[in-house]
Amino acid sequence: MTGTGDFGSGYIDLGGLKVCQIVTFNKVWAIDEGGLENLGATFYEPSPIPDGFSMFGCYCQPNNKPLFGWVLVGKDNVGEILKNPIDYTLVWSSESSKFKNTNTNDHGYIWLPIPPEGYKALGHVVTTSPEKPALDKIQCVRSDLTDDLEVESWVWGQGKTSKVNGINVHSVRPRERGVKAQGVSVGTFLARITSDKDGESNKTLSLACLKNNKFDTFSSMPNLSQIQALFEQYSPIIYFHPKEKYLPSSVNWCFANGALLYQKGQESNPSTIEPNGSNLPQDGPNDGAYWLDLPIDEKDKEKAIKGDLLNSEVYLHIKPMLGATFTDIAVWIFYPFNGPGTAKLGLVDVPFGKIGEHVGDWEHVTLRISNFNGVLYKVYVSQHSGGTWLDAPQVEFQNGSNKVVIYSSLNGHAIYHKPGLVLQGGGEIGIRNDTAKSNLVLDCGKNYSIVAAENLEIIAPAWLNYTREWGPKLSYTLGDEVKKIESSLKGNLKGAFEKLVKVLPNEVYGEEGPTGPKMKGNWNGDEV
Repeated sequence: MTGTGDFGSGYIDLGGLKVCQIVTFNKVWAIDEGGLENLGATFYEPSPIPDGFSMFGCYCQPNNKPLFGWVLVGKDNVGEILKNPIDYTLVWSSESSKFKNTNTNDHGYIWLPIPPEGYKALGHVVTTSPEKPALDKIQCVRSDLTDDLEVESWVWGQGKTSKVNGINVHSVRPRERGVKAQGVSVGTFLARITSDKDGESNKTLSLACLKNNKFDTFSSMPNLSQIQALFEQYSPIIYFHPKEKYLPSSVNWCFANGALLYQKGQESNPSTIEPNGSNLPQDGPNDGAYWLDLPIDEKDKEKAIKGDLLNSEVYLHIKPMLGATFTDIAVWIFYPFNGPGTAKLGLVDVPFGKIGEHVGDWEHVTLRISNFNGVLYKVYVSQHSGGTWLDAPQVEFQNGSNKVVIYSSLNGHAIYHKPGLVLQGGGEIGIRNDTAKSNLVLDCGKNYSIVAAENLEIIAPAWLNYTREWGPKLSYTLGDEVKKIESSLKGNLKGAFEKLVKVLPNEVYGEEGPTGPKMKGNWNGDEV
């Protein structure tokens, strides 16, 4: 998939430094103990590397999943951007490790490049020899084309619970991430000897990530036709629980079917909302001066609560991420109503009354696509106040296509990548999040609109700039609802419920409509 810019060309110019994303590897060394599920990890070199390009570092992945990753390699197009390290420091060797390899006697050695002054190292070299690697094995990058990074997730090692000093390997990412951030992930790892005191002996990280100094040109981002082609290829298929009563709708349908705008001090005289939201207050703080609510008429209210699945529309926000080397397509789904929760207390299910109900519900799923090749690499699914990133191989796809399959939980609409039960709480006690396949399905690719894109001129719908809440605050108190439920329980069930109430997050309690997509932290930033 290619266009007039760098998107899909295989290469991106960061401002004199041309980079390429390598997804094929040669195995260097593996360890079959430690790390996730105690299955060890494998270290790789990118291969083949295009002529004129150089390695920034090796790749490492835990052995509990199939190989799926990438690293960047680079080419200096102007001179003096890349230089050999001046030396290497041995970070760790398996010779003195407590970990044993059952199938080989080979030892592994992890080396940290020492960059020349004014340059930074982006990754490690891994060898099976105690001899230092050649100085031209890896390249360091001039500091003005680098940015600060942070630890992302644990890949392999002894872990922080170890009582002795030991090796730990982490994936890393740019510290600053968002639609304006220039930091570029390199795909390499950080290896450190952690202490028995706090698990982190290096307060200043020894590596850096890259920086896109051509970020403002958006030359690596997909154009409108490419975005449409990408979304038609990867657009999610959402399955709803067969008992779901509170289905999604388009925003315009909700407004056209009696949704009301209330203003503080004039509660007795709400306003109808234009179908396109043109009479909604624009921008400003979420100060409680305005809120939305369902129709007053009971029949109209009942209709609105059920939503309109057949004509639902999803809303896309196109985001340059990781220095515009990836495109995030955030897919926003609107529900007129969020239903009540159900508590699971061991083997007993207890309806949660009104707890969990609120007018207006925004959920989203994000597709992270490589700007090098248009490949889907990650999927983010929102769940209540948080969510989960998934590698593409972890996701179900529809009937052999590239369309992502996701599941919306009963009543609460949290999104999961597989059907079943997830308890929000802990152990055998929590709020039920039930998902299952049914005939209630939303194909997001059939009816969507792009409401915002950092690299395109998009006319946003008026409702997107409505910054207040999409539902009212309820007059009932949490205590009253809890007492109602407690009064119906006896013995161990009552005690279990009391424990559950103490550990559940605040968003479960009471009824308060959410703010719209543009008010979420991930609108301009990264997902959690």
